[in-house]
Amino acid sequence: MGAYNVTNNAGTEACMNSVRVIPCLLLRNTGFVKTRKFKDPVYLGDCFNTVRLFNEKEVDELIILDITASPSDRPPNIELLHDLAGECFMPAAYGGGIRTMQEMVRLFSAGFEKVSLNTSAVKNPNLIRDAAREFGSQSVVVSIDVRKKMLGSYEVYINGGREATGLDPVAAAQRAVDLGAGEILLTAMDRDGVMGGFDLDLVQKVTSAISVPLVACGGAGSLKHFHDAIHIGGASAVAAGSYFVFMGKHHAVLITYPSRKELMEEVYQ
Repeated sequence: MGAYNVTNNAGTEACMNSVRVIPCLLLRNTGFVKTRKFKDPVYLGDCFNTVRLFNEKEVDELIILDITASPSDRPPNIELLHDLAGECFMPAAYGGGIRTMQEMVRLFSAGFEKVSLNTSAVKNPNLIRDAAREFGSQSVVVSIDVRKKMLGSYEVYINGGREATGLDPVAAAQRAVDLGAGEILLTAMDRDGVMGGFDLDLVQKVTSAISVPLVACGGAGSLKHFHDAIHIGGASAVAAGSYFVFMGKHHAVLITYPSRKELMEEVYQ
């Protein structure tokens, strides 16, 4: 891998401009929560206040995923999301319960730059193609949630991690890209909220098989973990939840984000 290894300031600046470090926020009703292995959600606070705090931190981008939409078989809460997007001072992607082109139109009109398809990407893959043709591949993310099986192989899950698909994540990512997805959001379910590091083997397997940017998610607990996902795993971007919202061994809720100096010294080089 090593596509982002740099040895001089110019290279570091170029890497900094291309690699994104993204808070991934899980929406439940009108608040954000954080899960551990896709279970046991912990309430973080009102979604609007949380977004305002991230505005102050000058984050690169936000990913907002409604974790109750697909499992509840309901569409995105467009009214809430319209107001929430209005609070975002940075580019934002939304995923959760998206099943139709009309819903995507409303989300883009609300102010989101990207839509993320997960359950629909498996159950109605032609929606990826239709969305890419209508809005451009750069606006279409396919989110792939993956669980490691007992013998070391991987399987894609949908419906908020509740439903096994029998799909291999590499094949799922390749199909999504072939259909027009401009980005893959890859989440290791077993690493979610654990803060022990990304599944670099999984990240490498998928990045080496696709031609579009991959956002690695699930497991970040330090800046070194971000560094490894980029330099070893080959990810184009990294996303995290717990790392940006918890502090200390007791996991007190505190919204944080690394400074540009920290990113320069610990992640991009």
